[in-house]
Amino acid sequence: MRKPPSNTLLLGSLLVAIVAASTASIFIRFAQADAPSLVIATFRLAIASSVLWPWMLFRSPTQLRTFKPPTLTLSLVSGALLAVHFGTWISSLAYTSIASSAVLVAMAPLFVGLLAPLTLREPLTRTLAAGLALAFFGTILIAWSDLCGGAGCLPARAMLGGEAWKGDLLALMGAVSGAGYMILGRRVRLTVTLLPYISVTYGTAALGLLGATLWAGLPLTGYPPVAYLWFALLAIFPQLIAHSTYNWALGYLPAALVALSFLGEPVGATALGYAIFGEIPSLLKLLGAGLILAGIFIATRDPGATTRTGTAYGGA
Repeated sequence: MRKPPSNTLLLGSLLVAIVAASTASIFIRFAQADAPSLVIATFRLAIASSVLWPWMLFRSPTQLRTFKPPTLTLSLVSGALLAVHFGTWISSLAYTSIASSAVLVAMAPLFVGLLAPLTLREPLTRTLAAGLALAFFGTILIAWSDLCGGAGCLPARAMLGGEAWKGDLLALMGAVSGAGYMILGRRVRLTVTLLPYISVTYGTAALGLLGATLWAGLPLTGYPPVAYLWFALLAIFPQLIAHSTYNWALGYLPAALVALSFLGEPVGATALGYAIFGEIPSLLKLLGAGLILAGIFIATRDPGATTRTGTAYGGA
């Protein structure tokens, strides 16, 4: 059995993952200038899969044998949910702001926290629940700031009359599917090593998104070279670095705690949105970001939440 990593390494790795994941909204916004959202999502997973599968087959072609039929099925379902997660969330960025999209899709940890006790038998400790609640309240403030500008809050008719609600709904669908992806990933990672799991999951997601792209009649070629650069950066930073780190941590930490780190993404995305696109965060957004960071800090201070429950399969 491998020696599990220290809490410092685990939490430090999650911090790196948060920073890498925060770039996703920015790269997507640039890519959307030249390519449809489904095409962006397809290339993100396809490029990541094309890196992982040769690496896995070269490093240890026998690793796929760690799968048993039930875990293989769960991995395939996890990949399908990941395809839905990216397809809906990336599409949401074409309708709503970076902050709103990142915040709504970050509701996934709330769903994980509510479902983990039932599906994974992982109790939600008081400290972890408090951290989730505080961070979720922070997301509410950020979302509210998008609805209420300097001239006052928009009436419901005005909000529904635009297209922002379409993006918000798509982002919420991304949250639900993302929660399922995390819960299934936690279950599989207790018995399967990291590399075969993410290879199967990312590959399944890539095939699902490719099918959706072809069904929609969207071309895969003919985009300017810079668009393919954004595709590659999405595959490297938010996917291979961020998501793979999340999946690695799922071999050792409760699903709710790993999912909570998703809530750090809107903080980084809002900061990058301001630096690159000039989307100035309001006081409410800044307050919400502070609450999110405080919630993550509180949750990670809970000894019960950071108890390492992974096995030897927690490795790569």
